[in-house]
Amino acid sequence: MPARTIAFLDEVPAPLRQGLAQLRDSLGVPDVFEESVLTEAERAAAGVRLPDRDLTEVPFVTIDPEGSVDLDQAVHIARDGDGYLVRYAIADVAAFVAPGGAIDAECHQRVETLYAPNRRTPLHPEVLSEGAASLLPDVVRPALVWEIRLDAAGAPTASTVARARVRSRRQYSYVEVQGLLDGGTAEDVLVLLAEVGRLREAAEAARGGINLGVPEQEVRVAADGSWTLEYRTNLPCEGWNAQISLLTGMVAARMMLDAGVGILRTLPPAEDYAIDRLRRTARWLGIAWPEQMGYPEFVRGLDASVPREAAMLNACTTLFRGAGYDAFTGGAPRGAEHAAIAAPYAHVTAPLRRLVDRYAGEICVAVCAETPVPGWVLDALDELPSEMETSSRRAGRYERGIVDLVEAMVLAPSIGREFTGLLIDVDPDRTAGRLQLREPAVEARVKGGRRLRLGTEIAATLVAADLVAGKVEFRVFAD
Repeated sequence: MPARTIAFLDEVPAPLRQGLAQLRDSLGVPDVFEESVLTEAERAAAGVRLPDRDLTEVPFVTIDPEGSVDLDQAVHIARDGDGYLVRYAIADVAAFVAPGGAIDAECHQRVETLYAPNRRTPLHPEVLSEGAASLLPDVVRPALVWEIRLDAAGAPTASTVARARVRSRRQYSYVEVQGLLDGGTAEDVLVLLAEVGRLREAAEAARGGINLGVPEQEVRVAADGSWTLEYRTNLPCEGWNAQISLLTGMVAARMMLDAGVGILRTLPPAEDYAIDRLRRTARWLGIAWPEQMGYPEFVRGLDASVPREAAMLNACTTLFRGAGYDAFTGGAPRGAEHAAIAAPYAHVTAPLRRLVDRYAGEICVAVCAETPVPGWVLDALDELPSEMETSSRRAGRYERGIVDLVEAMVLAPSIGREFTGLLIDVDPDRTAGRLQLREPAVEARVKGGRRLRLGTEIAATLVAADLVAGKVEFRVFAD
């Protein structure tokens, strides 16, 4: 499925309220924080101790989607001889969360922040995630600051992480950054972000890494208050910014593997049969895939703005199934690579929104300081993989369920109308599949009165749009 970006709205449209409530209840999505958690968070926000190391003169900036307030990362990049010095400040959540306390216990229930069109369900109370722990501009915050030196080709040569106090100078949105870069008026840190980002993308290609440019399906609110769905491709600066996070996660993974203790994000290599299936899909879609061309090279050549190639990118997401977490002590595990990244990788850059990052960050700080890993971290390692994997499944179902409901609401007035779309998936018996419409930006189940062929453009009639269950169905009637 395409990735989803959820826009926010003050009020849920009345037709969706029952469906959203039913979805949250069915998945056990938590509601408000208990008073004991809020009290502890207020106390932590008021009494946090800042680190002794002072990096407030480093002009960090944050780069996030428009309107974000839970800011995990701030970046600064400088030239360092022929190479670069990347400083990446990560919110120091452990400075606010006492091990075994009320916030900690609640975090192990929530595990990650969940997003919906009308609200976010945060991992931490907002007084922390949107306030005292967030790397908001012009305020001093505790952070874990990664310092990663790169050579002229963008390859890491040395890295460390330690606590420090920081102050972000400016909060940028992706649109702002891209506009400044395109207009030639960007400040040095943004120019170097683009420079290093391109080098890291080249390194990713060289090692066989894969970054699917699947179009995002966005929930938007129109001027009249109605909801719409659109597809969009990411801006180049989003990819460059993501490369800094990937770089940090790869450095963190290597650090933990060398120390023999840690927790990694893993993805097994694709099986030959899965690659063969994708080659057949490419043939059905009429996309050339030479036998001598490997999967990573093929994917990098696809253009998400071309409907058939977007459908191919959608099919390629099947190779990303099976992702998990691997915790270890007493030595490095085998098979610890993340197949899509083509390197070992760890989650360390989003502790405000994801539980595991707090633990992995603490391990890396201890390794660099040559001090023992805290006992509260080691005690949690056995359960963290299952906690994260269970939460990831819930988050995926929640996100997909919300978009299903919005699709049903957008389409409900058009029952009986014929739409044109591209068949991006077909069941083995070819009597049903998934249809991607151009307008509105909807993917939906389609059943055929005749045998369906992958990659063909067809006309189908909308026959169902259930605003409670979030079910949309199209039908192709026999000629």
